[in-house]
Amino acid sequence: MEYVILVDDKDNEIGQMEKMDAHYKGALHRAFSVFLHDGNGNVLLQRRALSKYHSGGLWTNACCSHPRSGESVEAAAHRRLMEELGVDCEVKEVSHFIYRAELDQEMIEHELDHVLTGELHQETMPFNPEEVDSISWMSFDDLVEDIQSHPDKYTVWFQIIMKNVDKEMLML
Repeated sequence: MEYVILVDDKDNEIGQMEKMDAHYKGALHRAFSVFLHDGNGNVLLQRRALSKYHSGGLWTNACCSHPRSGESVEAAAHRRLMEELGVDCEVKEVSHFIYRAELDQEMIEHELDHVLTGELHQETMPFNPEEVDSISWMSFDDLVEDIQSHPDKYTVWFQIIMKNVDKEMLML
């Protein structure tokens, strides 16, 4: 059974809850979203596996998840990059925000999401098919345009992040 870290709006830990319970109850919990770029203005996207417990088949940032108890956001990001994509690189936190959204499967995503960015120079990667359906590199500018034209192709949190960050922030 997996647990998430419950937090207040200042990211202070206030407890833990089983992950699925937190998503059904809409409890505010700590999360992270990793953006990877290639140094040339392109962003790595992953299409979530169709079997994911929510948002299956939607495109999103390189990886996202929840830190475990006693695990830093950065350490969790490195762990999940390896588990989801089979890659790792230096990452740096550039922002955080709170959002609440109703998802498919009658779930509510209510997260204090830490946004991290890193640079990766790798065209292909041995991604985990239980987590990731496919990957693609897209220019930041084309991505912004595609999200505006086809928002139903992308996860809710990814759309929120893309509205609140600029190219320079993600390309550090």
